Amino acid sequence: MYKMILSLAALTAGMAATAVPAEAQVRRGHSVSVQGARGHGFTQWRSASRQRGSATISRGLQTNNGRGYQASRSRNYGPGYYSSDRSVQANNGRGVTNSRDATWGNGAYNGSHTIAANDGRTRNRTTSATNNGDGTASYNSTLTRANGSSRTVSGMVPRP
Repeated sequence: MYKMILSLAALTAGMAATAVPAEAQVRRGHSVSVQGARGHGFTQWRSASRQRGSATISRGLQTNNGRGYQASRSRNYGPGYYSSDRSVQANNGRGVTNSRDATWGNGAYNGSHTIAANDGRTRNRTTSATNNGDGTASYNSTLTRANGSSRTVSGMVPRP
């Protein structure tokens, strides 16, 4: 009898696992509100959404006196590419956004990373690398600073 129940449980679990579509999206989240005496308190939240090849997460906090922040991050990925964005924004107008992008394939790589503040300052780095086909590889990387100056490094990696 025990073996039969165990077999039926395994069969049911297997059928349930195959019944879920491959592109199913999972969403989760919660919110908490705490209120105290004399108007003191806060509300905090978090939410997440995931599916094959992407994910998005948001969270934040808001106090009754008007202070707070909101943070979010998202990413998309698959064969040959990756993209990521992060942002933190405060109620006082300060904040920063961080973005990364990359693609690769057929012997080449291209990537960029940008950090931008709400006050207008931006920093950026771009990188590329290429397989030359003869056992060597060429690369090029440029960094642009917040003050506008830039620096480039490039070269070739010889055969081992």
